[in-house]
Amino acid sequence: MGTVHIIVPRLLARIYKNRRPDSPSVEVSQMSDLLSEGGRHLLLGNEAIVRGLFEAGVGFASTYPGTPSSEIGNLLEKYCADAGMYFEFSDNEKIATEVSAAAASAGVRSFVFMKHVGLNVAADPMMTLAYSGVTAGMLILTADDPSAHSSQNEQDNRFYSHLSLLPMVEPSTPAEAKDMVAEAYRISEELYLPVIFRTTTRVNHARSPVDFGTRKTPVTKGHFDRDFVRFVNVPANARVNRKRLLEKDARAQEMSESSPLNFVEGEGEVGIITSGVSYTYVKEAVSGVAILKLGFTNPLPEKKIAEFVKGKKRVIVVEELDPFLEDGVLRICAQYGLDVPVYGKRSGHLPYAWEYSTDVLSGISDLVTVKRYPEPLPKSDVKLPSRPPTLCAGCPHRGIFAATKRAVGKRDVVYCSDIGCYTLGGSPPFNEADFIICMGGGAGAAGGFSKVTDQLPIAFMGDSTFFHSGINPLVNALFNGHKIVMVILDNSTTAMTGHQPNPGTGRAFGGINTEPLDIESIAHGVGAKFVRKVDPYDIKAATEVMREAIDFDGVAVVISEQPCPLELKKMKMLVPKTCVVDQEKCVSCFTCLKTVACPALIKKGDKVETDPTQCIGCRMCGSVCPKGAIEVRR
Repeated sequence: MGTVHIIVPRLLARIYKNRRPDSPSVEVSQMSDLLSEGGRHLLLGNEAIVRGLFEAGVGFASTYPGTPSSEIGNLLEKYCADAGMYFEFSDNEKIATEVSAAAASAGVRSFVFMKHVGLNVAADPMMTLAYSGVTAGMLILTADDPSAHSSQNEQDNRFYSHLSLLPMVEPSTPAEAKDMVAEAYRISEELYLPVIFRTTTRVNHARSPVDFGTRKTPVTKGHFDRDFVRFVNVPANARVNRKRLLEKDARAQEMSESSPLNFVEGEGEVGIITSGVSYTYVKEAVSGVAILKLGFTNPLPEKKIAEFVKGKKRVIVVEELDPFLEDGVLRICAQYGLDVPVYGKRSGHLPYAWEYSTDVLSGISDLVTVKRYPEPLPKSDVKLPSRPPTLCAGCPHRGIFAATKRAVGKRDVVYCSDIGCYTLGGSPPFNEADFIICMGGGAGAAGGFSKVTDQLPIAFMGDSTFFHSGINPLVNALFNGHKIVMVILDNSTTAMTGHQPNPGTGRAFGGINTEPLDIESIAHGVGAKFVRKVDPYDIKAATEVMREAIDFDGVAVVISEQPCPLELKKMKMLVPKTCVVDQEKCVSCFTCLKTVACPALIKKGDKVETDPTQCIGCRMCGSVCPKGAIEVRR
């Protein structure tokens, strides 16, 4: 029996293109209508931010999806047409920042958002944008991820505000996030500067009651007024604009001192200075203290902090990640001659790493009264089984990893992986991830390995990553004569962050329809001589193509093309099929388990069975069975 083809990605792209904006592929469950007027609603932080955009009359928004900010994009895709807003999923965070900067420079309020590492990509235009400034308000949302729930690092993006001299605000709750959007736009337009809107996972993904205000009709068309000195930052102009930026920073300092986002509550000899979600933990667990809650955190309100510290017996700074506030408070104390001990991370009372909670505040229990919460249930001695992350049943990535491993054999290779679901290819039985740094970084690094080792670099990247930052390393490899194999895992979606579209799927929302871009044509267009498409469900055929790619003297591009089954399920396009093992033909060789390791395959005694609740009938396992014991049944 041949391989069962579910649906080809380009067909999926055409169907995706023609779907309704309210298609079930955009799942927003149990949520309020974000376009409704008035009332109190229980909202996710990201939902509250979207509502804040509608109340602020934002006319232009852009992003490259990244958790924990992904839901913002999913919601804007759903609502943008009815809200009268233009919204786009850009190729990467740099481009997303550039298109939003253009909108704000032409008089249209804009919003660009990304996860924390995305700001690394966006930093290039952002740093110079601080020099030129904007005409209408512009917010740059960076969603930090303490504890690295879905990220490759714990990065504290508050330091970008120091580096860029851009004002920064930080909400503590979903309700505050919604209200802070409007205030942030006011700050932006008073200073003619973008404002960094910094959130963290527990703000983005928490729920709280949010009061709806009045929606504003957005301005979506403007006019760009030429100003050569301001907007053309050649060195001579940049020197002028640097002085202007320093003047704006001084003005921002004054605004921070009087901002309603910075306030004192409570009394006591002990003071706590805090911001973001840490404020909620302090409020919940600490009593008998004065609290300086900072929402406008760059520039810091130096005079307000000095006045707060003065006369205190001790001051404690509570914040996640790096001692950003703490170092600022220590500097201010030294500057104003305040001999008050400051405690926090640098004193060893609070940790540098991971998310905080009320439990973490036990570290300051010798300094202040901290409420201890009893365990809600007694701890169990039962050890729960581990559940390591794994590729889904029927995930086409399994097929290309299996084919690659067979094709490689005993060759000495370096597997350069990337950021996406396929990062899980580093787990057994594939073990095909040796080097991972950032999006598109696998292909770039592969070129380096090709020049300094005798090993063969094989780089894996997804279709969305290819459009994000994979084309340039392909061009670089061709330009510099690298010998690499670039494997593009095209599952017709941006799966890891919630199945957002990318240029390979085309666009079909907000009244705009675009044709999907073809990866194969792009690879040929930039000069690649070896470009092949494979069906990863046909492991035997894919293995042969991978062998050809490995033997090719130069840059070989292999496109593994099958759509994500989860996306098909969302779009109700997955035809129910199940693989069944013929127990009489099964010889207990376990080749299927060893090769594809699909969670729908179950070892029972000396035989293999399939789990019909997980199996999608892709027959990947059947394609490697030496006895043809696995068949597909509807």
